[in-house]
Amino acid sequence: MARYPTRHAVSAGGLVFDDRPDGRWVVLISRRNAAGALQWTLPKGGLEDGEDLEAAAVREVLEETGLRSTITGKLGVVDYWFVWKPDEIRYHKYVHYFLMAFVDGDTQAHDDEAEDVVWLPLSAAVERLTHPNERRLVQAAAPGGDGDAVAVRNAAVEAGPGR
Repeated sequence: MARYPTRHAVSAGGLVFDDRPDGRWVVLISRRNAAGALQWTLPKGGLEDGEDLEAAAVREVLEETGLRSTITGKLGVVDYWFVWKPDEIRYHKYVHYFLMAFVDGDTQAHDDEAEDVVWLPLSAAVERLTHPNERRLVQAAAPGGDGDAVAVRNAAVEAGPGR
């Protein structure tokens, strides 16, 4: 296998929640991975110039879900490796996730990075998520759970961005 140069990348995102009489509901998005397969994930994205992690998370969640939210705490950090073959670069990516309370908005107002945006009961969201590392984060967001300082790792992915 060819040796690619390694770079680090940082992103931020969040788990939007709404505590309802029937339990905690959360938001997931669907998008296509580099191979074209549909994946259910948490909204996330890169930091813009001068932006801190929290500002990036709030912006990315708004763009990808159409929902305004406020950060209530840190959810955790996911790190994983992938090779972006078009540029022949190996990335070690760190995604900082925040727990975010729903304020207002419309899931139909999401950008084109997400194919679909859905509200689900937390337990159903855990089942639907594609990546085990995100499942662990969402499980930690259950009311009474320990959402702070969760760190999870995933093995290398050789296809492109994804987990």
